[in-house]
Amino acid sequence: MKKGFLIFLLLFTLQGSSQTVFGYWYGFANVKSNSSANNYLVEMVLQPEKNYVNGIINYYFKNTYRSLQIKGSYNASTRQLIIYDVPVVYHGSSGNFEVDCIMDMVGILRVSKAKTVINGIFSAKPEYKYTCSDISFSLTHDGDASKKDSVMKALSEFKENYQVWKPAEKDTIVAVKVIQRKVVNYVIERQFTERESELANEIEVDSDSLRIDLYDNGEIDGDIVSLFYNKELILFNQKLTHKSIHIDIVLDSSKAENEITLFAENLGLIAPNTALMRVRDGKKIYDLRVSSSLEKNATIRIRKKRK
Repeated sequence: MKKGFLIFLLLFTLQGSSQTVFGYWYGFANVKSNSSANNYLVEMVLQPEKNYVNGIINYYFKNTYRSLQIKGSYNASTRQLIIYDVPVVYHGSSGNFEVDCIMDMVGILRVSKAKTVINGIFSAKPEYKYTCSDISFSLTHDGDASKKDSVMKALSEFKENYQVWKPAEKDTIVAVKVIQRKVVNYVIERQFTERESELANEIEVDSDSLRIDLYDNGEIDGDIVSLFYNKELILFNQKLTHKSIHIDIVLDSSKAENEITLFAENLGLIAPNTALMRVRDGKKIYDLRVSSSLEKNATIRIRKKRK
């Protein structure tokens, strides 16, 4: 009798664990169109976080790869998963001009002996519904605990090659050059205003223009950031590495102070999100180490020296 009860308990536990939305998912999403070019390759990792679902979604579309932090809810009784405010590249975007559709991801968990899947649609928010078509998706659960999300695995292996370091003049490699101009991303702009901006450092400079280089400060662990200049978004969704994200900025002479604010899009493998910001003022160099979190932005305040 006792042995039979233990077997029943084991089967019940296995059945319950197979019906969870947490873990690694992979599959595809497709715009309702006859063109196969409208397929998205998708992978997703979900974990429980207090009263909501937290995780990362990665997708590849045409020549665009995105890795985003996501948050949502899961109703165990109805098996409905909802992920809110996912920026998805518009399926009609060209390679030189990409437009984001802000969408909610709504799916139903389905469990069978063969496999566990989540089927559903990415549905555009009301302000995008006339432009962005629904995108149906089907994701399969990978229950093998030894398999990690491909991005996380790559980062954990990659970071072993590049430990804490200080860039020298001769070995500074530029990965990305950013033009100083306002970028529009409503999700990040809204989150920026919701977080507290904390003063991390203040500097006085002689020049009217500055060269800024951003690196990961510490182990390369997948930190992703956006950058605001005087509270306007000029850079978003850039991964920090040992290579420089290079920005040339011109100071606004009408302001007594100019501000550069670092916004964390994730915490990487090792919290918090840390960056080395190298500010070049003519021949003078400031190496500023700043950290941001999902609750606080880090601000550098810049004053022009009076003659």
